[in-house]
Amino acid sequence: VAETGLHMRVSSDIRGFTPFQFVVEPIDTLAVRGLPAVLNCSAASNALVRVEWKKDGTFLNLVADDRKRQLADGSLLISTVVHSKHNKPDEGVYQCVATIDNLGTISSRTARLTVAGLPRFLSQPEGVSVRMGGTEMLSCEVTEELVPFTRWERDGRPVELDGRVIQLPSGALVISNASQSDAGLYRCTIDGLGPAKSTEEAELQVSADSGVEEKLETLQGPAAVAKVVGESVLLPCVMKGYPVPVIRWTRERFAVIGGGSLQIVNLTEEDAGIYACQTDSGNMTSEIQAELTVHVPPRFLTRPSNTYAQESMDIIFECDVTGSPPLTVKWMKDGDTVIPSDYFRIVKQHNLQVLGLVKSDEGFYQCLAENEAGNVQASAQLIILDLAERNGPTPSAPRDVVASLVSTRFIKLTWRLPAEPHGENISYSVFYSLEGTNRERVQNTSAPGEMQGTIQNLAPDTKYTFRVVASNANGPGESSTPLTVATQLEVQVPGPAPNLQVVSVSTASVTLSWERPSTGNGEIQTYRLFYSEKGQDLEQDMEVTGLSYTMTGLKKFTEYSFRVVAYNKHGPGVSTEDVVVRTLSDVPSAPPQNLTLEVLNSTSIMVRWQPPPPGTLNGELTGYKLRYRKGLRRADAIEISTTQLFQLIDGLEKGKVYTVRVSASTVNGTGPTTEWIAAETFENDLDESQVPGVPSSLHVRPLVNRIVVSWTPPENQDILVRGYKIGYGIGSPHAHTVTLDYKQRFYSIDDLDPSSHYVITLKAFNNMGEGIPIYNSATTRPQSDPIDPDIDFYELFNNPYTPAPDPTPMLPPVGVQATVLSQDTVKVSWADNSLAKNQKITDSRYYTIRWKTNIPANTKYKMANTTSLFHTVTALKPNTLYEFSVMVTKSRRSSTWSMTAHGTTFESVPSSAPKDVTVISKEGSPRIININWQPPTEANGKITGYIIYYSTDVNAEVHDWVVEPVVGNRLTHQIQGLTLDTTYYFKIQARNSKGMGPMSDAVQFRTPKGKASTLFRLAWLQVKPGHPTLPEHGIGSNMDKPGITGSQENHILVIVVIVSVGVFTIIAVVVGAVLCTRRSNSHQKKKRAACKSSTGSHKYKSSSKDLKPPDLWIHHERLELKPMDKSPDPNPVMTETPIPRTAPDPAAEPSHQRRGLEGEESVSTLAGRRGVRPKVMMPFDSQPSQPVISAHPIHSLDHLHHHHHHYHLPPRGYLHHQIGLRAPATPSTLSDRPPSAESVRSQPPAPEPPVAPSQPSTTAELQKTEALIKEEEPPSINPPTAHVRPTHPLKSFAVPAITVSAHNPPTYETALPSTPLLAQPVPGVKMASIGTLNRVRAPMAVTVPSAPDQSETSKMLEVVSTYETDELSEEMAHLEGLMKDLNAITTG
Repeated sequence: VAETGLHMRVSSDIRGFTPFQFVVEPIDTLAVRGLPAVLNCSAASNALVRVEWKKDGTFLNLVADDRKRQLADGSLLISTVVHSKHNKPDEGVYQCVATIDNLGTISSRTARLTVAGLPRFLSQPEGVSVRMGGTEMLSCEVTEELVPFTRWERDGRPVELDGRVIQLPSGALVISNASQSDAGLYRCTIDGLGPAKSTEEAELQVSADSGVEEKLETLQGPAAVAKVVGESVLLPCVMKGYPVPVIRWTRERFAVIGGGSLQIVNLTEEDAGIYACQTDSGNMTSEIQAELTVHVPPRFLTRPSNTYAQESMDIIFECDVTGSPPLTVKWMKDGDTVIPSDYFRIVKQHNLQVLGLVKSDEGFYQCLAENEAGNVQASAQLIILDLAERNGPTPSAPRDVVASLVSTRFIKLTWRLPAEPHGENISYSVFYSLEGTNRERVQNTSAPGEMQGTIQNLAPDTKYTFRVVASNANGPGESSTPLTVATQLEVQVPGPAPNLQVVSVSTASVTLSWERPSTGNGEIQTYRLFYSEKGQDLEQDMEVTGLSYTMTGLKKFTEYSFRVVAYNKHGPGVSTEDVVVRTLSDVPSAPPQNLTLEVLNSTSIMVRWQPPPPGTLNGELTGYKLRYRKGLRRADAIEISTTQLFQLIDGLEKGKVYTVRVSASTVNGTGPTTEWIAAETFENDLDESQVPGVPSSLHVRPLVNRIVVSWTPPENQDILVRGYKIGYGIGSPHAHTVTLDYKQRFYSIDDLDPSSHYVITLKAFNNMGEGIPIYNSATTRPQSDPIDPDIDFYELFNNPYTPAPDPTPMLPPVGVQATVLSQDTVKVSWADNSLAKNQKITDSRYYTIRWKTNIPANTKYKMANTTSLFHTVTALKPNTLYEFSVMVTKSRRSSTWSMTAHGTTFESVPSSAPKDVTVISKEGSPRIININWQPPTEANGKITGYIIYYSTDVNAEVHDWVVEPVVGNRLTHQIQGLTLDTTYYFKIQARNSKGMGPMSDAVQFRTPKGKASTLFRLAWLQVKPGHPTLPEHGIGSNMDKPGITGSQENHILVIVVIVSVGVFTIIAVVVGAVLCTRRSNSHQKKKRAACKSSTGSHKYKSSSKDLKPPDLWIHHERLELKPMDKSPDPNPVMTETPIPRTAPDPAAEPSHQRRGLEGEESVSTLAGRRGVRPKVMMPFDSQPSQPVISAHPIHSLDHLHHHHHHYHLPPRGYLHHQIGLRAPATPSTLSDRPPSAESVRSQPPAPEPPVAPSQPSTTAELQKTEALIKEEEPPSINPPTAHVRPTHPLKSFAVPAITVSAHNPPTYETALPSTPLLAQPVPGVKMASIGTLNRVRAPMAVTVPSAPDQSETSKMLEVVSTYETDELSEEMAHLEGLMKDLNAITTG
């Protein structure tokens, strides 16, 4: 890829690149004197390759060397390595060079051949004695290259190395946890370098443990070492002493062997750093540090790529390489090093740019990178393409080429169109070369047809030759006549001022000096001095006339950068290089911040502080000076120096007040001190080895909006109490927590709700933990009570010694600002109008900052003192609004509190997990569970969601758990599709805008076992034409359907049931047809009259439009009544009534199957479930003014469709009405119930004449809004629901007089009437679809009572008919007989 291109065509016969590379390259080799050595090398290409070898950069003459010869594959064999003290002909750096004649040359990476020295020992091991269980080392000093050839023997046998007995990198043998079996004669042997050579034998004696303390001794400590990535390293730490030393390393993720040495395998870059071996032995300690350096061999990120180019072009070979330590990169062409010049440049760190290509530049270019860890090479081929033959006329030479603008470093050329362009799209190329050279460069014009070009980056006062070539579609044309132009002589502005020196003379001034520039045209008129603070972008300047200048007003101990520019009549000259200098250091100008005292016991106080503000140290911090004294008045102070940010003061007197102050120091001295801070030691040394006991009493005084709490400390006064924690909340004491001082005995809990019951807990705590809580509760007074008295408990109890106010109080601070720095830090700053304009404090005044938050309500103020005009408040809660105010105190005068400033700390990730996680099974749905939880106590921000993890393996990795996200602040979630009789584990994690919080503890839950399925479910699995909604496993599959075994017996039973239902259906159709023919107008009138009388006095309340339309469950034989869309034809309205083949046992049936749709089940899902059942069409009167009522039974079929919910909301204009009805409180059986209208429930319904369905059952029908029809049942029976689309007050929908109850509504009801829906008794109850053909009104919700539990033979559909009582009774008796026969078949 060429950097610039020519407007020329190349030959169509382009020569391809030749594959040429090393298959094997030589590697560093350790050779043995007198033995052969091989350096491998092999190059591959489709052309003949010739291999040669270089040693130390010079080609080897293998013909004249009888010990070296080249093998067939190109490897170098040294038959006998020669090596002596003064003759080392074979050691050195070798390189393999491969050449393809007339094409190019490449060189391999370099390899170093090292010859092991003569086997000799630098010292002999000495006999030693070691205690039982102790550690000892036997040395074996040899040169580094001999270590791999050393081994140890004991009593003539090789020593087996393991985790207890190891050999160090130096060759020494370490024996740890010594035993009698380790005793013997040891010797070190060098083997593998000719005849074995051994040291003298040294005896190791193992003595019994005498118990006498032995001084800690370092036998071998870690030393600085450098290794390469991927290697292993052993950092020795061999310590001897008694008691047996305990050795620890500061970085312990690696193996510790040999009693204390650290072994690291497979080194990575992250393993580099300082390692410290820390040793403890009784009262003796030791620490030895060593640095491990990890080198990374060079590695290519971008290799040079093969490139086509044409003569005069500029190209760039890329080479991006990384490694550590820093790399040395060089380029080679055909085996020769490329020397940078005007035409061969190194650009962008390692890339090679070749300017003005010529034919001789063709060949192989290599990038070689090297550091201490190794070296690598990569090559690329450059091919110079020939110009294509011209296939047509090309342009003639451009005319009138002239240099229209000549400057010192650029020349602009212009020309005219060629006399014979032979085309329209003419482009131009400008060729130029330095006079006297044959390397020509080319530059194309920026746009086709443009007849001018500017050549940049030329040298001043230099002659260049230019020519212009025009090109058209056929190729380049004739060249213009060469034009020679010389650039102008550069104006002689001053050169850089030599010998610029900058010296710091004080903490705020520096002196600069320089000499007059050696080059320049004319007198120097002035100098301009430029300077900037290091790290700042703003550079300032000033004019100077002499050759030196002293600059003042600089910051203390701050680095500045200076440079000087000389000016003459031509303008500014060349700038000097930047010189960086730091002003001198000084004492700190501010005291340490946030000094705090913590009383640990009766004789010690822990003092903590923070460094002075940034920019006020004025030098390198050398330490802190702490002064403390007994009492508040002047007394002899004791001074302690430390470099830490804390100091323990012990040896104090009991029950005394001590004052402390701290100052920071530099090499120049000590800075200002903090104010004296006081603390009082405890009267007695209290026990803190256990938590405090329960507070002896807790009293509460409820008011309207607050509760005043008081208490007494625990009875056992010998246990230290550091404070108290109050928890309170409505119904639970864990909603809010307040931490109080150990001296406090009261607290006012504010901002409470009136007339609310609060539970309050109090517990004492110390550093061991929290004690047993004491509980109390109180109910706040109602809002009508008088307002709570405004008692300032803080001023009353915490400031008993407040002095009388001065007649002239000080002015409070102004301009208080709270700047939030992080999630727990706020910087408070202010101004003091009683100070001078420069706001410099010169007297003994100090400022008190107080802050608090309203969460929990009206917490106690916290305070801090400072002598500066700002204070950094730390240890705040994340995402919490704090208010800050400041007052100033001078002597006995204090100001009032300033105006408050507010600041909300930044959010942070939740620091606690969601709590109170509970898992319960959904009633009747063993595969569905509801998981509930409470928000985390420390949310640290607005909770944006939760993540639920669940798994059957509590020890599984987090990424193997199933994840269920919960968006928003919901505290409950439903999980479906679980496996029956399986233990699940659940965890919950909260998240906010900053990230995820910790996970809750795993909660275990086992799903229940499946219940036996009834034949009713099998009957409902029949397929309705046009509705293929069978489960995935097909009919009869026992997968996912507990209780269905799929046996042959069940299949026969299914066939019997189907046949029985078919017979019943035929009879029902015949009976229905007969009844249809017996209708009369009188019946119609009776129905209208009954409707008017039963509904005329009722009013309905509308509820939320978002109520999901529920379904109606009829507990007798589960007859389904479907709505029919309004139709223009006058045909009677029909209802599809599916009748199950068997009636399930209500006791075994899950209650949710009788209750109807739950909140997450949809009408469309029901449509799919209903599509597998046979239908019976039941005709009724067509009354335009009557509503359509649809009842849909719900069945919990355990197949895959249960887990897919589609929500269909009702139309916007619909109104939903909810009415709660209550059945008689005392149910009775059929045998002892008195005769009444209620007894109609036990009568069989009249069969209906058969009528073909006129409209299909669609999902759209089910999406029409419906009303809730329900009655209260015994606890084991849930209320039924129904879909209603009323267009008229309910007609012929009457039930016996029913008592209304508003105390047991369904969970989704919002409005209940106080009057019965229907109050007049009727002979029978008809459940029919009464359609409206001409208009549609908003639906209303009604609640219909369901019958008590009855026997299987009496659970029939209640149908309200307009027929005469005798006729209806007769027909229902026939139907009842049929149902008895059917039940006998199914139960048998």
